[in-house]
Amino acid sequence: MSIEIDEAYLKRQLEALLRIASPTGYTDEIVHYCSGELERLGLKPELTRRGAIRAVRQGSRRHGARAMVTHLDTLGAQVKSVKDNGRLEVVPIGHWSARFAEGARVTVFSSAGSFRGTILPIKASGHTFNDEVDTLPVGWRYVELRIDAVTTSRQETLALGIDVGDVIAIDPAPEFLENGFINSRHLDDKAGVAIALAAIEALERTPATTPVDTYWLFTIAEEVGVGASSILTGDIASMLTIDNGTSAPGQNSAEFGVTIAMADQSGPFDYHLTKKLVDLCQSEGIPYQKDVFRYYRSDSASAIEAGHDVRTALATFGIDASHGYERIHMHALVSVARLVAAFAVSRVEIKRDAREISGVEGFTHQPTEEADNPLPPEFGSTGSRNT
Repeated sequence: MSIEIDEAYLKRQLEALLRIASPTGYTDEIVHYCSGELERLGLKPELTRRGAIRAVRQGSRRHGARAMVTHLDTLGAQVKSVKDNGRLEVVPIGHWSARFAEGARVTVFSSAGSFRGTILPIKASGHTFNDEVDTLPVGWRYVELRIDAVTTSRQETLALGIDVGDVIAIDPAPEFLENGFINSRHLDDKAGVAIALAAIEALERTPATTPVDTYWLFTIAEEVGVGASSILTGDIASMLTIDNGTSAPGQNSAEFGVTIAMADQSGPFDYHLTKKLVDLCQSEGIPYQKDVFRYYRSDSASAIEAGHDVRTALATFGIDASHGYERIHMHALVSVARLVAAFAVSRVEIKRDAREISGVEGFTHQPTEEADNPLPPEFGSTGSRNT
């Protein structure tokens, strides 16, 4: 059953999500937005104490359910100290390089309200520092946040209400081009959230019947390694993570089609679930490629490390310059959304997964047979080349 994705809806959702600041630790407002959209689509969101979202689309059976997971939180920064010159020392939220922070426009969320500012190198004036601007090392110790307020001292900044620990949101600066390219910060993983919402919209519009319940999960601390550690239920047998793939030299990811991750730094993804995704791409005519990520983890790793016994897989949209000045293409977003919808309606093949613990009967096999590998005709029957 091929399900059509509303590309315009997906794009609108991505634009709306990018407008809402949501660095890890400051995600309440995007949780409200996403919950409201889920309700509009006909689902009933449930929230954990801290705001991770779980919404169930009912299927023909409860047990052996499937989950689709994305994360609402993004990279950001935090005030480390208020400097004597009134500017702010900052540290990153999540793992990203200070070279991508230089020049960024930001919002500081303080107890007194929000303030605008810019992250700059500590030697930012060429007319003052000349070549030292170019020789300054790259690192968080070598940048500072200039606040757009009247302050030239630590005391004046503190008097504004800004203090150590205040969260800093980095402006996404999105640009949507007519040729389908999208440039913005925080496409990881707001593009994934838009994909999930577009898949839900398509399933509801069709309307489509699913063989088991489908849990739509939206986590709030993936960028700091927590992710889906506490949002799953015992009914969930398999989980598909939707996140970015790393389109870079030495990688096989692409900004077009689906990139199916075979492994990341936490190890291989589930053989059977990953194979199912490949089979669905082939049967649905969805362009795809496979990749292995060396310096990467996702909600899947968080779930497994927390002790959840679920099969996990990772379907990604290729991002160029991940965790930096990111770029994606709508082709990949629509392709991943098509795969997510196809997975939701596909038949359950491993019936015993409906039970958390059971006997060996019905347990899966992995192929071990020797491949059909005959010698080319020019080698003859003895293996020596005929000349």
